[in-house]
Amino acid sequence: MNLNTNFSARTIEYQQLLKNFKYILKENNLKFTFQREIILETLYSSNEHLTPEDIHQLIKGKYPDLKVGIATVYRTLSLLEGSALVTTISLDAQAKKYELSAKEHHDHLICTQCGSITEFVDDEIEKRQHAIAKELGFAMQDHSMQIYGICKLCQEKKL
Repeated sequence: MNLNTNFSARTIEYQQLLKNFKYILKENNLKFTFQREIILETLYSSNEHLTPEDIHQLIKGKYPDLKVGIATVYRTLSLLEGSALVTTISLDAQAKKYELSAKEHHDHLICTQCGSITEFVDDEIEKRQHAIAKELGFAMQDHSMQIYGICKLCQEKKL
């Protein structure tokens, strides 16, 4: 099995992502602001899956004098999600973590106890998904796999 868990390759450069973001803002009659750009840049710079609160704290830590409200973070993430520039992983009915869609395709293992997320790519799973779609006459455009369970660290804590 060829399982890769060490990757963070972007499929888009930041300047192109920023250009796309400005276009989306214009299409939605919204202004381009430094605060919105910092939210986008924070997502782009991170290899983690971030909650809105994580993003807010990272910005406050890096730019202590910049006024970015949590509501601005939520609204910007909603806009980015609606325009498919970010994807979300739901941890439960209320908690979401965000990542840029501009990363290479990957799947997720999600711990239901601690909320950790492990990204992985498995060539055999990818081939099988495409074969299933073809076999059923389905024109697959995209897909995501999320496997929920208990991570190794949480399992070891219970021993």
